[in-house]
Amino acid sequence: MTSRTRVVLVGAGNMGTNHARVISQSDRAELAFLVDPREDVGRAAAARFGTTWVPELPDLADCDAVVVAAATEAHHDLAMRVLSQNRPLLIEKPVADSLLRTREILDEADARDLPLMCGLLERYNPAVMTARSVLDNPMHVVATRHSPYAPRIRTGVAWDLLVHDVDLAINIIGSAPTQVHAQLGFFHRDSAPFAEDVAETVLGFENGAIASVSASRIGQRKIRQLSIYEADRLIEVDLLRRDVVIYRHISENSVDDGRGYRQQTVIEIPELLTAQEPLTSQFSRFLDIIDGAVDAAAERATIAPSHEVIDQVISRKSVA
Repeated sequence: MTSRTRVVLVGAGNMGTNHARVISQSDRAELAFLVDPREDVGRAAAARFGTTWVPELPDLADCDAVVVAAATEAHHDLAMRVLSQNRPLLIEKPVADSLLRTREILDEADARDLPLMCGLLERYNPAVMTARSVLDNPMHVVATRHSPYAPRIRTGVAWDLLVHDVDLAINIIGSAPTQVHAQLGFFHRDSAPFAEDVAETVLGFENGAIASVSASRIGQRKIRQLSIYEADRLIEVDLLRRDVVIYRHISENSVDDGRGYRQQTVIEIPELLTAQEPLTSQFSRFLDIIDGAVDAAAERATIAPSHEVIDQVISRKSVA
């Protein structure tokens, strides 16, 4: 029988609890330790998922990998400690609280050729995975990610929301953008200083493709929509409902009965590739990277581009 991958999880907050559930349910891994400095929270979560609570990162000699879902400001120190012990790492986005620290982590993982994965979870949305499987030559991407205001989110929308769709656009087009245009809006009375509430971003790519990405936390309902335009197809993705619809316009004719024109459009609804929860798919890929079934260097190379774009976006602290 193949031994399970022993995983240390850092963080028992909302995202950490979800990771704990996924790890504990996996038939390929076991949750070896749950790390959280808050004893009451950590012990309760550890008991819930049948593991051992510890207040700080333990020696990793008897563990195989680490998942970090702690506060962003703690990421750099934790990541460097994990990598220094030559352990694979799955770390929530953003990798660190600055592009410089993110690059230090990526450089260290590169130097050691260690698996490093970032929690850009929308890559594993079943609808996104299905849409990407049918792409031919995408030339225009429009993404909208709007939400009601959430006081618990102290950072701006660029790192909280925008990064997901920037990452999707980069992966859909197939290269990093060569141009980044952004405008930020600061509107909500309860937001921290310099924490943007709206980010409108246009990305230009070397092949001429364009991506328009909108993130907002002053909406009154949650919207997660992605439209991918090709020369003869429109692929629409609803990331909340997790469905994909493909439109292909085939004719448009004038009508002589005074009622305007008639158009014909073929509509396809492809079957989803998977119904698996995105966090479970992401963790399975992490285990595949550890096992050598997925190229670790190629995975690491997908992390920096979205972080570099967001760094450019937030450097424009001009008020809309």
